[in-house]
Amino acid sequence: MTTDKFIKVAIFLAVTAVALGALGAHALKEILASSQLQSFETGVRYQFLHALAILLLALNDEKFNHQLKRSLYLMSAGICCFSFSIYLLSLQNTFGVSLSFLGPITPIGGLLLISAWIMLFFSIKKQA
Repeated sequence: MTTDKFIKVAIFLAVTAVALGALGAHALKEILASSQLQSFETGVRYQFLHALAILLLALNDEKFNHQLKRSLYLMSAGICCFSFSIYLLSLQNTFGVSLSFLGPITPIGGLLLISAWIMLFFSIKKQA
């Protein structure tokens, strides 16, 4: 995937984060318990912040070596695992199904995000 495609991925993730944030702030506040809504909002916050990070990194790819793409892949996967598992876990009672098997996915997503940031650190080009 080129960094141009990551720009599109970042925009998609940002748009969905804003839409999910609005859903949480308006429609879900009457449906979810306070702790569930707080978890949902955490997923939205992490998704939006990492979408912005992917966008900024993809727009400034000349400052990084070939490891940048790996970091962007990890960050994208981390958002999907972390945020989307939180959304589904927060909404499982609303859906009337048990999605508790997703519980271990959330920390895996967090580890992917941490790994992405560490890899990013080592992908900065040295100044001549």
